[in-house]
Amino acid sequence: MNETAERVRIVDVKLLSDDWYVLKKTTFDYQRADGTWQRQSRETYDRGNGATLLLYEPQRRTVVLTRQFRLPAFVNGHDGMLIEAPAGLLEAASPEARIRAEVEEETGYRVQSVRKVFEAFMSPGSVTEKLFFFVAEYAAAARVSEGGGVASEGEDIEVLELPVDEALAMVQRGEIVDGKTIMLLQYAALNLFG
Repeated sequence: MNETAERVRIVDVKLLSDDWYVLKKTTFDYQRADGTWQRQSRETYDRGNGATLLLYEPQRRTVVLTRQFRLPAFVNGHDGMLIEAPAGLLEAASPEARIRAEVEEETGYRVQSVRKVFEAFMSPGSVTEKLFFFVAEYAAAARVSEGGGVASEGEDIEVLELPVDEALAMVQRGEIVDGKTIMLLQYAALNLFG
């Protein structure tokens, strides 16, 4: 058992929702740094872990991103049309296998060689999901379909090929506001397009 686990005692777990994903309310006792115990209560949203990937072409200095409607962004005052790196939940697959499948579904590009660059919790205050971040080179010949996602899953995805400098400028102008995509573009600027 790790040191932190010894400082957490689960008191009660209530299932609040099991519709789209799982929302639970957990009451627990937490031993503070001064040794005292404090009762706390938190809600956690469990949607499983996911993977995301940035397609890049170093010679032409381009990247492939997607644009799709996201209801949570819409209800928070955005127009809802987010520009993003392809991504998806792992379900029962390995991160590498799942991201290859998602990239092909969303963008139409079939990639064989993917490289993991890091892992991150995107919203650890309430969401259990950990994302696995990948990069992969692409070429026009690797495009096997138009992409666009899976209509039966509600996906209606536009594929965008952009110069990396324009994508980075779009972050600066507030046109790309998706966290995972910003992280991958910054990684690319520092490591792939030197």
